Amino acid sequence: MSEIIVRHAEPDDAAALHQMYSQPETYSDTLQLPYPSLQRWQEKLKNTPDGQHMLVACIDGQIVGQCFVALNTPARRRHTATFSLGVDARHRGKGVAKAMMTAIVDLCDSWLQVDRIELTVYADNQAAIALYEKFGFVTEGRGVRFGVRNGVQVDALFMARLKE
Repeated sequence: MSEIIVRHAEPDDAAALHQMYSQPETYSDTLQLPYPSLQRWQEKLKNTPDGQHMLVACIDGQIVGQCFVALNTPARRRHTATFSLGVDARHRGKGVAKAMMTAIVDLCDSWLQVDRIELTVYADNQAAIALYEKFGFVTEGRGVRFGVRNGVQVDALFMARLKE
């Protein structure tokens, strides 16, 4: 299998990310809305605010995953960050999410002085939950009817990892 390369997202990545998040299998596992516009992705990549980092995972030069790390800015929360992650439906089960999680944890632990990484995941996304647990995340709570997916309100888990 080809190597997975994780790198900073660039403005030229907008079309590939637009295509990836247009897949129902991809956007339904996130809080992204269906039918994203290419312009929206172009703006996100062109105008990423300070304290926010967007990474992409590539196989053979093709974008197969994306993650977004956001540092919390309030003074009493500056030691924390949140993230979101999505993987192209055609490349699930190939280690893409694991490669991005490795990059997220390294970025937070080694470079951004983050002691606590937080995430929200749909409670029925067992594959994602298992991956997060492998990286030291623990469930801290549950949001009942947290989000809407395909017309149904679904629960989410709130998970966090503390730097050792």
